[in-house]
Amino acid sequence: MNIELNPEATDYGKEALRALEAAGGDELVRRVEDDPTLRQDIVAPVLAELGAWDLDPRGDADELEAAAALCRSFGYWAVPYPVAERLSRPADLDVDGLVVVADSDPKAPTANLDLRWAAVALDGQRSRAIARPPSTPPRMSAFAAQLDLQPIDDDGLGDLALALTLPCWTLLGMLDRAMDLTRSHILLREQFGAPLAHLQGVQFQLTEAEVERSGLDVLAKYTLWSVQAGNAEALDDALALRLAAVEAAQVVFRIAHQLHGAGGFCDETTVSWISRYSIPLRRIPWGPSGTLDALTRTVGRRGLTGLFSPTAEAALL
Repeated sequence: MNIELNPEATDYGKEALRALEAAGGDELVRRVEDDPTLRQDIVAPVLAELGAWDLDPRGDADELEAAAALCRSFGYWAVPYPVAERLSRPADLDVDGLVVVADSDPKAPTANLDLRWAAVALDGQRSRAIARPPSTPPRMSAFAAQLDLQPIDDDGLGDLALALTLPCWTLLGMLDRAMDLTRSHILLREQFGAPLAHLQGVQFQLTEAEVERSGLDVLAKYTLWSVQAGNAEALDDALALRLAAVEAAQVVFRIAHQLHGAGGFCDETTVSWISRYSIPLRRIPWGPSGTLDALTRTVGRRGLTGLFSPTAEAALL
């Protein structure tokens, strides 16, 4: 078992980071929030230049890793575009993207995009999904839209693992950035004549956040390997990853806000924007309790057989 991304995928993710920075970096989310009609216009050219839509994450293991690296880069800059959902599109439907939806009140971050969407529920029911016109501005909704569903078939169980995994890579990229911003802040900000980073309490908090982020990093790589390998337990692993991702996000953003102080909740602070645009990823299709319920219903009494099972530990060794 090798859960590290291949060098080509890693390089592709770095190239995506540079391309997004050149396209505006942090200003991308601000521009799109001010003018939602730009959501497609300013992001699509970057994706086209990167060859994103030439990737085949379902058919090629290396391209799946490249897709994950791309999602992580988009998360790092908090680009408000559903790249993970588009890369998860099913091969047998003529649609532009796939979203996982809850049994009630289906939503997805699809507002202000003229694209064709499919949706899949936890039981494998697939539907055509049509986004309703947004009733709240992006500042309040982060482009999440209510969906009207038109059922198609119940052949979507094979779609679920990938469609749950890639958005977690986007969220992981957001946690990467939140940690980078927080480290920089506590090194620059002084209190009692010394940088905040010298305070033991601050060091403990930052360590707690980094443990959550780095643990999620390992679990995301393992789950990607599980999806690549076509494991029977891939859906279990993807749900476990999602639960770990939303729980890690709660810890990382709480600590990032605390260490930034009051400014951490102001638009002048980049971490505030990243935190706000992470909300759809953390709440859709389920929040922590809903994800735990979905995992419990799926796994039942058999338990997880993933990263920390005796078999997986032996393979890692």
